[in-house]
Amino acid sequence: MKALGPIPEGFEALDGELAIGGRTASALAAEAGRTPLFVYSADRLKARVASLRSAMPDRLRIHYAMKANPFAPVLAVMRELVDGFDIASGGELVLAQAAGFPTERTSFAGPGKRDEELEAAILAGVTLNCESEGEGRRALAIADRIGTAPRIAIRVNPDFELRGSGMKMGGGAKPFGVDADRVPGLARELVSGGAIWRGLHIYTGSQALDADAIIDAQANVLDCAARLSEQIGEPLVHLNMGGGFGIPYFDKDEPLDIARVGAALEERFASLPAILADTEFAIELGRYLVGEAGVYLTRIVDRKVSHDTTYLITDGGLHHQLAASGNFGTVVRRNYPVAIATRFDAQPDEVVNVVGCLCTPLDRLADKALLPAADVGDLVAVFCAGAYGATASPAAFLGQGPAVEMLV
Repeated sequence: MKALGPIPEGFEALDGELAIGGRTASALAAEAGRTPLFVYSADRLKARVASLRSAMPDRLRIHYAMKANPFAPVLAVMRELVDGFDIASGGELVLAQAAGFPTERTSFAGPGKRDEELEAAILAGVTLNCESEGEGRRALAIADRIGTAPRIAIRVNPDFELRGSGMKMGGGAKPFGVDADRVPGLARELVSGGAIWRGLHIYTGSQALDADAIIDAQANVLDCAARLSEQIGEPLVHLNMGGGFGIPYFDKDEPLDIARVGAALEERFASLPAILADTEFAIELGRYLVGEAGVYLTRIVDRKVSHDTTYLITDGGLHHQLAASGNFGTVVRRNYPVAIATRFDAQPDEVVNVVGCLCTPLDRLADKALLPAADVGDLVAVFCAGAYGATASPAAFLGQGPAVEMLV
């Protein structure tokens, strides 16, 4: 038997079923008209941002990294909750604009920005987080051609990383950002070339649950930003401190202690060097804001036994939930939080494998999981599905197509 990940707090049963937004899983599936489907809770989105704001310093702005979940109704909710959107493509710029989010509060990071993306962002007044000297020079050339001054920050590849992070985005050779020792020269070149200086973006890693590691990384970010600003010779207008806040996915994972992170950051803000005295600070979060607000519901279409092992075969799978299947950067596959949604208050009494409908052994949603007895027609819930689910999975694989998405 393999343990399941922890179901996020606050999910309850209604008439014996999992309830999301006050409605049962079967009622939601009926409204959707088919399964599988992603269900996102607006109340959980609002509660998460509110709890984060109460823990963080008042001075700190919260940005939403929309790569985590760009579903239009989710963006409409987040638009009213956060101070900035962070995008990673021209396509996400279009989505942010469609959501009505102010482009002057939008920033654009990511290596490999194409000229047409740079031009669209410059025209819209989006801040470009410059990832290389070449990108910066292309942006200046485009800006000169179209007669619009570009708003540019530099993404820094620092000499440190976020300890214990799921994906390390800084330290050593990286495709992301400009090596710290090359930042001052590039910044001076951009400013002299007519760019509107918008500061620095220092993102060191993601999916960390260790408060001490995040506190240490944020301290290093502030020190790095102060040192680089002195070398650049320009006040630091804005500092995107990155994010890295993780959520519990697996057995024995503990929630991040954001109160400790916020208290430590408040203490650092109280003793900033003069060059950072008037800086606007922001953190950039994706999965932490939306991950636990989403549930993936998939229906059991077959139940079979092979060599004394019971399989629950669903109409969903890795084509919608690549991360839960263990094929999205996981070295050793572990179970996400999974439940039988239509028997949510029942006691677990059998060990089963929950698998998807794809013709590949990689399509697994839960291995050797202790769950309530379930049969054809029951709904399986995969939790922590609000981030990097629908748009980070190969929905077109084997012609399956996308899942339904809905906000409640």
